[in-house]
Amino acid sequence: MKEYENYTDENLMALIQKGDHQAFSHLVRRHSTMFYACAFRISGRQDEAEDAVQESFLKIWQNPKIWQTGRGAKFTTWFYRVVMNTATDRLRKDKRFMPGADPLNYMADKAPAQDDTMVLDQEHTMLEQAIQELPERQKLALNLCFYEGLSNKEAAEVLGVGLKALESLLMRAKSGLKQALQERGLIDKERRYG
Repeated sequence: MKEYENYTDENLMALIQKGDHQAFSHLVRRHSTMFYACAFRISGRQDEAEDAVQESFLKIWQNPKIWQTGRGAKFTTWFYRVVMNTATDRLRKDKRFMPGADPLNYMADKAPAQDDTMVLDQEHTMLEQAIQELPERQKLALNLCFYEGLSNKEAAEVLGVGLKALESLLMRAKSGLKQALQERGLIDKERRYG
């Protein structure tokens, strides 16, 4: 497998399109952790995140032609969108998670957090709940820019929007979070933010 270490993701995809199992295995090992983190931020559950990433990689193996180098996007930028869509679709299909449902109850019903011994404090729980309650595109923009560390330009490409539209999504997400945290008493309503 060392032979693939210096290959770009795009080179690996070209080999995968020719049926190279080892190139696929290398690509999966290279990116599983990063894309798991993305899926976990969307679903909030370990099992769902793992399944979403596995399903996303399986899509590549079963139909490698879905990746088209001529479109100009980096593999990781393109695959973020695949993982986000898969995780979001899986979340929508789960009958227990309906709009207006308490996402923390949903998360607690299924599986414990990554570390069973770690107990989230009340403020962290409220912040996570507020993030989960954001409209879907605002939540995705926030997750990509702040949790996944993508630049605004990369996040805009992943979401398929312009840079100004992404910045607007981020501003609305921050405003929505601020309001939700004020309502929960986590931040002072009189406090000014620049």
